[in-house]
Parts: sequence; structure tokens; C-alpha cells
Amino acid sequence: MEFDFDLDPRILALAIARMVDALANSFLVVVLPLYIGSQVVSLPGFVGTTTALAGVEFTLTPELLIGVVLSLFGFLNSLGQPFTGSLSDRTGRRRAFLLVGLALVAVGSAGYLVFTSYPAILVMRALQGVGAAFTIPVTVALVNELSPPDQRGGNFGLFNTFRLLGFGTGPLVAGGVVAAGPYELAGITLSGFDAAFLVAVVGAAVSFALIAVLITDPQRTEDEAADDISIRVRNPDGPGLDPVFALGLATVVMALSIAIYAPLGNVINERLDQGTFLFSVQFGATVLANVVFQLPLGRLSDRFGRRPFLVGGFLLLLPTTLAQGFTTTLAAGVVDASTLMILARFLQGVAVASVFAPSLALAGDIAREGESGSTLSLLTMGFGLGVAFGTLFSGILVGFGFAVPFVVATAGGAVGLLLVYTQVGEPAEESTPTPAVGN
Repeated sequence: MEFDFDLDPRILALAIARMVDALANSFLVVVLPLYIGSQVVSLPGFVGTTTALAGVEFTLTPELLIGVVLSLFGFLNSLGQPFTGSLSDRTGRRRAFLLVGLALVAVGSAGYLVFTSYPAILVMRALQGVGAAFTIPVTVALVNELSPPDQRGGNFGLFNTFRLLGFGTGPLVAGGVVAAGPYELAGITLSGFDAAFLVAVVGAAVSFALIAVLITDPQRTEDEAADDISIRVRNPDGPGLDPVFALGLATVVMALSIAIYAPLGNVINERLDQGTFLFSVQFGATVLANVVFQLPLGRLSDRFGRRPFLVGGFLLLLPTTLAQGFTTTLAAGVVDASTLMILARFLQGVAVASVFAPSLALAGDIAREGESGSTLSLLTMGFGLGVAFGTLFSGILVGFGFAVPFVVATAGGAVGLLLVYTQVGEPAEESTPTPAVGN
């Protein structure tokens, strides 16, 4: 099947910048736990003590401190996006927001080279979370405003493909960079950790340069700046929820469904009697499916509509998520359980690809002039919150049984399917906004 697809070089520049930024940030997802657990970082004196919360005693472990650092980025990033997206709508200064955000990410990454106390690491990670809140909603708003309506799905598919390439490549390289240290650079000895942090700094700097040189703000008139940029919960044109708000809620449970897997690595390896390599393959299968299918499914949604892919994606998400909790039972000696897990994870990635690019495109279709940032930030925020909650709750739920996290995530996916099916319709052709023209 052939499509007319005229690639805008500005969208390609945004995609490449986001890929480099995602690669640098995913480096830190792998490196920071190793760094905090090393002897380099000075941890607070209360580590190892036992305390009580609501009558329940628990030990303050280094793993808990690692979880706080990783979750802090996700929550600050996600919860800040509606504000930064709305503010960029009011000002129309998309490019300035991107540059400020990337500068904050770079400064935070450089801070790890200087500060070695746990409180300082918290501050640096918080700074990066705020920086990401500046960049993510503004980037997708620019992709939306620079896209013709009949190519919006394909452009978001392309953008997400590059982003996931960076996110998926980073963890594969990060461990090797740390392990291969120390390095000699211009007569200076760098540890493996220092080298990884430098990669993150360079990634943010490269993205900054690409945006500064290749991106300009779309032209717009004063009356295109939205006066009302509050989050709409109720549908202004009829009963029920606002369709973008409903999509945002559905995105939370979709992201949660894929995020619960990573924290369970040791438990999964023991249950499936496998090594870390197979776990890495299983984890990467979802990312690979997203990379392969984001662009073609986004382009298909340009031709056949957004809603069929949203509904179909959630229908596929349910069994592929649930199956991961019962692979040993489903395999039943017929097929290797590890292989079955790879298949389930890959098909789950196809489901996510079927939902994410078309949902961004649909939100862009119905966004009012001057509201791309605030409208699309609901989806990017939802994805970030889903990942944060998924990684936070996964380790708690598995204590009730191996299958419980996957059952709970499947139930959440069913709610997402219900929201999409009942609250999200195909945008009317006449309401599709005309994209802005770059200056």
C-alpha cells in the first residue's frame, strides 16, 4: 500500500533531537541506580533503619532511595506538562521553551559530575524532570502545528519511532559504557559513571543545537493565542467526558501496562528459569514493536481514521498484558515459556503502537487554534504518569502473587477500552484545524 508522505525537515529535526535527548535520559535510568548503589555516593545516615508508617514497619533501604530518585523525575515531568504546555500556548514561544528545557536537562546531567551526595542527586534529577516538562509537550505541539491534517498520524508515528529508538538504544549502551571505564580523555581520567553522565550532557547539547539552528516558531496571529487553556473534563459539545481527557486517562493505563514489567526482572527470571539476556530481549520486544509499527500504523490512521486503531489497540492490549502473568501455565510444556513471553511482549508493543500515534493525531485533529501545547500535554502527561505509577506499584502488587500486577494492569486496560469506545469519536473533517506555517 502506498501513501503520499511529504516529510517536513523541521519535523525530522524535532524527531532527531528527541531521539538524542531520549537516548541520553535512558542512559541515566540505567546508570543512576548503579551510581547510587556504589561507594561513590554518600547516602543519608537513616539508610538501613526501620521505621513505621500507618502502623506498618519497613526498612529504609538503598533500593527505596533509588525508587524515589527515578519516580521523582517521572512525577515532576508529568505533572508539570499541562502548565508548561499551556504557558507555551499563551506565549507562542515554543522554541524558547524547548531551549530552556534542554538547558535544564544538560545542567542536571553535568551536576552528577560534581555532586556526590544523595540530596544533591535528588536536586539534579528534579531539575531534569522540570526540564523534561518544558520539552515534551512543546515538542509534540510543534509536530502537530507543522503537520498537514492528512499526514498528522504519520508524522507522530515518525516522531515516536525516533524517540523510541533513542530510549531503546540507551539502556543497551549505558551498562557497557560504565563497565568499560575508566577512560583517559585529554589527560583526565574519567570513571565509567562520569563517562555516562557526559554522554547525557552531550545528548542534551546536541538536541539544543538542532533546535536552535533548525526550528523556528510557527507564525500565528494574536487572536490565535488561546484565552481559556484550562483542562476540559466534560465534553463541551455533548454529554460525557472531553475526548482528549478520556484519551489521557486511557493513556495512563496503557503506559502502566508496559511499565510494570521492568521492576520484576529478578522475579521473572527466577519464575521462567532464564538469564538476564532473555529478560533484556523480552523487555526490548515491546520497544522493537513500537519502533517498527508506529509510522505505518500512524499513516494508516491518516487514511482510515483514528478510532479503529484506538479500539483495536486496546483490544489487543488486554490479552497480551494478561498472558504475561500466566506464561508458564499457557506454555504447558508445548512451547518454551520465555519464548511465549517474548511473543506476548512484542504483541503488546504492537498494541501500544496502534494507540499512541493515532491518539496524539486525534488530539491534534480536535485541538483548537493556539491550544496544541495544553491539549496534547494531557496525553504526554498521561503516559509519564502511567510509567511512574507502573514502576512504583509493580513491586508492591507482586507480593500478592506473580500474576497480580498483570491482572490489575489488564483491568485498567479494560477501563481504557471502555473510555475509548464510549467517549472518543472520530473528529469531524470540518473541525480539523489548519496547520500553522513556519516563518
